[in-house]
Amino acid sequence: MLLFSLMMLFRPYAFAQGIINFSEQPYFHPFEIISRLIAGGIFVAYATDTQFPLLFKVIGLVLLLVGTGLALTPANLHKKFAVQSAVRCKNYFRLIGMASVVLSFALIYAAVGHVIDQQ
Repeated sequence: MLLFSLMMLFRPYAFAQGIINFSEQPYFHPFEIISRLIAGGIFVAYATDTQFPLLFKVIGLVLLLVGTGLALTPANLHKKFAVQSAVRCKNYFRLIGMASVVLSFALIYAAVGHVIDQQ
């Protein structure tokens, strides 16, 4: 998440074009589904090992729901949505990136902060 946040912050138009280019790949739709299901499963499975277990469980469940929703969505509609989102949001990616960098660090701290606090 932090890497994508930094890309949005420093290269917002390239990030938007990257979304468009990625949506053209034949593995785009399956990758988007599988990555969300895996990430959601990890968030849920390890939620109790974080500073904010409920938050991590909720994030995980949302990711699992999104992955399931994408699995039920035709690939062509998913691609169309991705391209439209990239085109419409390209002027806002820098701002979104700034907020996302902060949230990325907060998420990292929430995930490993309890280990740091114990030392």
